[in-house]
Amino acid sequence: HDINGRKWFTEVNEQWRGQGFSLEVKEMLLDKKSDYQHVQVFESNSPFGTVLLLDGVIQITDLDECAYQEMITHLPMFSHAKPERVLIIGGGDGGVLREVCRHASVKEVVICEIDKVVIEAGKKFFPKIASAWDDSRVTLYCGDGAAFVKSKEAYFDVIICDSSDPVGPAASLFAAEFYEAMRKALRPGGKVCTQAETTWLDLDLIQHLAISARKRYDSVEYAYTQIPTYPCGMIGFLICSLAPGDCKEKKFEAATCKKPRRTLEEKMAKELKYYSEEMHSASFVLPAFARRIVYEGAKVEKLNKLAIMREAAENEK
Repeated sequence: HDINGRKWFTEVNEQWRGQGFSLEVKEMLLDKKSDYQHVQVFESNSPFGTVLLLDGVIQITDLDECAYQEMITHLPMFSHAKPERVLIIGGGDGGVLREVCRHASVKEVVICEIDKVVIEAGKKFFPKIASAWDDSRVTLYCGDGAAFVKSKEAYFDVIICDSSDPVGPAASLFAAEFYEAMRKALRPGGKVCTQAETTWLDLDLIQHLAISARKRYDSVEYAYTQIPTYPCGMIGFLICSLAPGDCKEKKFEAATCKKPRRTLEEKMAKELKYYSEEMHSASFVLPAFARRIVYEGAKVEKLNKLAIMREAAENEK
């Protein structure tokens, strides 16, 4: 839309009703509808630089992508003593792949991305983010990530689900069946890290996911990162973990991800912009209102994201 003769993009969405985030558009670089979603890229007239949109929702920008990509990746990766096999679900922009490939212990990375247009957009407009596709350890599976997970059993050490929001194509990635399938696909000691929305708006969904996941995993914890172009300026991760195979008791202590289990090497530390050993532990410290709901079972006064998800599901019928 135009403001004083200048073009602006405003992110308006039913998932965060009544609010919007705006960036001035310098140039539209891509505007294409794939078989799955509307993919757009524009150069903003702001410090955020180039911006990727999926169905009108900001996915990455040059400036703050590090806050999301590094945290969703290195929280589970550094919580594992020796991750060798990694599965990425979603993440077609290549950012999580870039971060996983920084780990020397990794022998195999499978990335499941259903939309080739997103991959192509990442390579063309975000080359510094989509920089690891040629790594010899990487295998691309162009298809449904949820279906792929069901085909594997006791195979992966870390699974990272870099999904979009739980309305539309990614809705199945927030279902109990998907968390069960991921658990079965893990080796003992394995870690799952999923995009898990914001504590400011979505505590009903976060609590729902955590309660369900605790029936399946030895530890289930919530961490978050600050990222200005996402709704409310933050987004969280549900980190689900299995204890090592030789663990007979105190499984939570053996599985918890609140502290790194490996040292961040100096070379990688210099390359990273957001993640650090201190940030790892700090990201699990929640505000009191969120802690009570996520960990202590306090009642959520009003359904928000769950109601929106149910409404969207009804409209699709």
